[in-house]
Amino acid sequence: MQSLRTRYRDQLFGIIDNVISRQSASLDAARDALAEALGADHLLYVAGSGHSHMLAEEAFYRAGGIAQAQAILDPDLMLHMGAERSTLLEREEGRAERVLAGYPVGPGDIVVIASNSGRNAYPIEMALGAKARGATTIALTSLRHAKKTTSRHHSGKLLYQVTDLVLDNDGEYGDAGLDIAGRDVRMGPTSTLVGVYILNTILAEAVNQLAGRGVDIDVYQSANMQGAEHDAEAMIAKWRPRIRGL
Repeated sequence: MQSLRTRYRDQLFGIIDNVISRQSASLDAARDALAEALGADHLLYVAGSGHSHMLAEEAFYRAGGIAQAQAILDPDLMLHMGAERSTLLEREEGRAERVLAGYPVGPGDIVVIASNSGRNAYPIEMALGAKARGATTIALTSLRHAKKTTSRHHSGKLLYQVTDLVLDNDGEYGDAGLDIAGRDVRMGPTSTLVGVYILNTILAEAVNQLAGRGVDIDVYQSANMQGAEHDAEAMIAKWRPRIRGL
């Protein structure tokens, strides 16, 4: 009998293979939009709530990540401030606009909004607010999940219906992918791992595309590599005037 650890591994690999084979056009479009924005000195913003905050943090100040990335983080929606509270607040209309007002999102920028279900007010209004400011919006979501739910926003729209581009994490309805023997519960969520893969893939491809044109994008290297402290400090000093939280 196959162990849960190998089933989980195989499931994750299968999802990633599906993302690569079935979404090449969407991945290419996201890569090209990012390359255009970064090459023109615009910023990438990544937003999420609850566990989707992890995708915003993954893009921000990350070894192997770009310096032109800004995480949009609302402490009230982070789990350490109250897990149940964050679940309720992400359904609150008007919150995303208040959060977005603290970031200078504008024309030419890219805003990625991560939400597995894409049904709550916060991610939907984050996308609408970013589009109103002239940014290109990208949903990172589960279409399988979203299409089995209804919107909690007054518009009746889901996240994938209000963004310019959609990247599907190909996750199961409810996110968790592993059956547990003798129980009516599932474990092994996939959205975070697959979302991180998608995000880092399109970023690396965009930077690689620009490098082929002779355009170098600032990429953080680990400050914990021997002798790398000075380079990290110099890059932080360069971007601190434009990137909140450095």
